[in-house]
Amino acid sequence: MSPSPPPDTRAVAAVSALRARGWTLATAESLTAGLLSATVAEVPGASLVLRGGLVVYATDLKHELAGVPEEMLARHGAVSGETARALAAGAARRCGADVGVGLTGVAGPDGQEGRAVGTVHLGVCTPGVEPWSVELSLDGDRGAIRRGACAAALELLVRVADGAGNESGT
Repeated sequence: MSPSPPPDTRAVAAVSALRARGWTLATAESLTAGLLSATVAEVPGASLVLRGGLVVYATDLKHELAGVPEEMLARHGAVSGETARALAAGAARRCGADVGVGLTGVAGPDGQEGRAVGTVHLGVCTPGVEPWSVELSLDGDRGAIRRGACAAALELLVRVADGAGNESGT
């Protein structure tokens, strides 16, 4: 049996930054279907920060499990900044974590809700700050888009935990 590859260096940095801040993490993942939380879990010591995650691939589960209001889903769609922010807040609330990350987007092969393949919304919820989100436009096939969204989330977690993230509430 060959040894496992080392953990993703971005995940190691995210776990370290969250630990240094004393924050715990929860995820609500649609596009990435648990890839973010699984990547974090590969890091030794991740159990000190990772509380849990919700895989909310189906739109109805975004409401049922993460608490995204049905009206929001109807008005803005499953792939939107509003939904990503609500996913982040719902993950933190549901899992009892300090930080929530919500990921939603279109991996392809076809667009969804009028959004192009590669459109990703990444929501973040941190203590004392209104949830906010960023929109990404990623290239590649389904796997590349999902991995790119995960990498962006890890990089954003490091910036946020280090106090350098966008906390504008957008």
